[in-house]
Amino acid sequence: MADAKIRLYVDHPLAGGQSVPLDTDQALYLFSVMRLGQGDAVLLFNGRDGEWRAEVAEAAKRRGVLVCREQTRPLQPPPDLWLVFAPVKKAETVFIVEKAVELGAARLCPVQTARTNSDRLNRERMQANAREAAEQCGATVVPVVEDLVPLDRLLAGWPAGRRILWCNESLAGAATV
Repeated sequence: MADAKIRLYVDHPLAGGQSVPLDTDQALYLFSVMRLGQGDAVLLFNGRDGEWRAEVAEAAKRRGVLVCREQTRPLQPPPDLWLVFAPVKKAETVFIVEKAVELGAARLCPVQTARTNSDRLNRERMQANAREAAEQCGATVVPVVEDLVPLDRLLAGWPAGRRILWCNESLAGAATV
């Protein structure tokens, strides 16, 4: 089995010898886009069981099965950091999600403020962006993406004892020497 170059998030238990069925999108990606075939290696993670090297056991255009062979890394949960942010333009919001995952945020909390331009947000798409970022950066956990809520409602339900570090770029001034 060659070195695995592709990482894939799966919502399935992972353990030695465990068969992992692929959904249609995963099978299309691995076998049509990435051109993997039987015997090729893939790294799998699910946010619970660490990272596993798996081998393609069955490969068809719209379905497939991988078999876990060995654990390559144990679960490495991120620190309990939450990113609360107001969504911006679509591409920039995707960038925020990607960088938050790469930096190790455990939860992404989009909020609507008085100056937020959008009152809608595709949470499922943002969760997919977080999953893709975790696949790319080597994370073993995909952070939770919460629903868009008004900032005042989020703060009203904020857990007691949980600290907030607030950054307000409008208060930034010239650097002093």
